[in-house]
Amino acid sequence: MSEREAMEFDVVIVGAGPAGLAAAIRIKQRAPDAAVCVVEKAGEVGAHILSGAVIEPRALDELLPDWKQRGAPLDTPATDDHFVFLTKTRAFRSPINPPQMHNHGNYIVSLGNVVRWLGAQAEELGVEIYPGFAAAELLFDNDRVVGVATGDMGVTKDGQHGPNYQPGMELRATYTLFGEGCRGNLSKLLMAKYDLRAGVDPQTYGLGIKELWEIPRENHKPGFVMHTVGWPADRATYGGSWLYHFGDGLVSFGYVVGLDYTNPWLSPFDEMQRLKTHPHMRKHFEGGRRISYGARALSEGGFQSIPKLIFPGGALIGDSAGFLNLPKIKGTHCAMKSGMLAADAVADALAGDKPAELLAYPQAFEKSWLYDELKRERNLRPAFSKFGLYGFLLYSGLDTYILRGRAPWTFHHTHPDNESLTRAKSTPKIVYPKPDGVLTFDRLSSVFISNTNHEENQPVHLKLRDPSKWLPVNWEEYGSPESRYCPAGVYEAVGVEEGAPRLQINAQNCVHCKTCDIKDPAQNIDWCTPEGGGGPAYPGGM
Repeated sequence: MSEREAMEFDVVIVGAGPAGLAAAIRIKQRAPDAAVCVVEKAGEVGAHILSGAVIEPRALDELLPDWKQRGAPLDTPATDDHFVFLTKTRAFRSPINPPQMHNHGNYIVSLGNVVRWLGAQAEELGVEIYPGFAAAELLFDNDRVVGVATGDMGVTKDGQHGPNYQPGMELRATYTLFGEGCRGNLSKLLMAKYDLRAGVDPQTYGLGIKELWEIPRENHKPGFVMHTVGWPADRATYGGSWLYHFGDGLVSFGYVVGLDYTNPWLSPFDEMQRLKTHPHMRKHFEGGRRISYGARALSEGGFQSIPKLIFPGGALIGDSAGFLNLPKIKGTHCAMKSGMLAADAVADALAGDKPAELLAYPQAFEKSWLYDELKRERNLRPAFSKFGLYGFLLYSGLDTYILRGRAPWTFHHTHPDNESLTRAKSTPKIVYPKPDGVLTFDRLSSVFISNTNHEENQPVHLKLRDPSKWLPVNWEEYGSPESRYCPAGVYEAVGVEEGAPRLQINAQNCVHCKTCDIKDPAQNIDWCTPEGGGGPAYPGGM
């Protein structure tokens, strides 16, 4: 007999992000008597949320039209757009911003604070939110998902029940929505079980690394928005930065690298640090101090990579399904809209005969502005893989200004990101400058200001499916790329000088970006959900 207690709901939502909370709010708007529960692995709502972020308020306008009166933390309108091409020493501002980069009417925000506010709106409507509890297991009744179980607490490293052991809780529901974000642990299992990716392109990803700076007020320009392409990435590597001035002296700076890059010696973290030394970038940080750091993967595949959205008993929403408009560098409005579309289907199903599959959700998506928006931008990201940087810039002009997103062709993503690395011995190494501790930093000091923590005496949540593969594949063929693509210093090759290299996993450092789960050449690293409440604790402002 199971030790676990069970709670019954009409709807369980996994993930208190923009998609999950928008879905919860919409369900309660449509069906006030529905019992809705949101489970969130972070210690508090918003603590694992990381984004640039410039928000397009379109979905928020639909969900809560009076958001301004309700005090939504959208306080800094975007006023000054810059799109800049960088060489190693020079910067060229485009005289014409691409339409996707027009941010008039948008807001520079802390997405974590927006999510905290959305959580409060949901709770006012009667939604039950349980932070600090990680959804770790799917529950089934025959072939139908009937909820999730949260992870056990107090399990020791050797798998035994510690003195503070508490079994997980079963959260059962008529419908379960999964808004875990990019590369969600349970979403991965659902895609495999129900073959949700059949007939669509492989998902491709990027790694976004972010720093929050506080700069002198005399240098601060609230509403300033800048995006860069070019250096330090080479012409075959998808990469670019954002820099936003917002709030009271705050600067959001980040760098995104497409995880289909080929050079196993590339370090996205060090590329970001190097970018800050460019003369055009350095001036934005002068006299300032870095106050927070974080990283997470994002789904870049777009329209071609969206899986089947539904399965018996539930649906995928938000970035779990890949709802992000990469050319706009915006996903919040996409995630919220997908959550709202799924919520409408749930509300109708609860009021009707409660069908196993929420067919109304994908049908509504195909009739929505979200579908039109993603379809219009579908060729831009794969065009980079096809043509490289300069060809991509030329094609973007053709697609955007002449074809207006209505090209009679569709480019495709041809392989998953883990298959793109070249062999280490045949690829030139990249030598990165040492950090100075003022403008540029190392990984460990960065992880420290992400407030990352995991209960040490718990099973390691980063596992090698086959430990024997690491030496012949990761080390001998690719030179241990995980020690470079991880932005948190989790993976470390030790014993090299003694001639006996082995992999050391510093799971305590993990910021839950999921890059290792995506980029490992043999798909041998499995990111699993750690004990609830663990991971980064991003403060307000991030």
